[in-house]
Amino acid sequence: MKGGPRGPPYFIGHSEGYALSLVSETRETERVAAIIEPSATAMGLELVRISLTGGPHPVLQIMVDRIDGATLTVDHCAELSRTVSALLDVADPIAEPYALEVSSPGLDRPLTRPRDFDRFAGNVAKIEMREPRPDGRRRFRGRLLGLSGADVRLALKDDEVALPVADIARAKLVLTDELLTAASSGQQA
Repeated sequence: MKGGPRGPPYFIGHSEGYALSLVSETRETERVAAIIEPSATAMGLELVRISLTGGPHPVLQIMVDRIDGATLTVDHCAELSRTVSALLDVADPIAEPYALEVSSPGLDRPLTRPRDFDRFAGNVAKIEMREPRPDGRRRFRGRLLGLSGADVRLALKDDEVALPVADIARAKLVLTDELLTAASSGQQA
């Protein structure tokens, strides 16, 4: 396998009528997504994030979920890994050697699609904005209240904020006892 850009690590697809810019895309991850997304979809999987990290041992990380919301298994990841490996060997979209990693997003998953903010409403999340807001603040932690138009609503300790989706650099769930309890009981997080 080949790989290794030094740019921003996240990929996000285009859906739900948003010109998504939650996180940055690199040319390499865009090419990888275009190559693998049809096969992943045919396997009942959707891309959550594609990350290509640099350094002495670059890693191409592909996070996926089941389209039907069911539990993603190691077998799903292994099957996609074999498929992706073959597709990328033929297309060769990445110039340098890299390791391929296919995984689930995990409990403290990144929130990369606007629908994630509704899907995981009620959970605690960390959100980092691209630029400081007028009050100088860039980082927020609070309970997700979902989307309101093009804004993510977040309940803070003493306040509620509306953060424009287009201005979010990264967002992820925070691992809490509630999240662990929901996961262990098989409920939607």
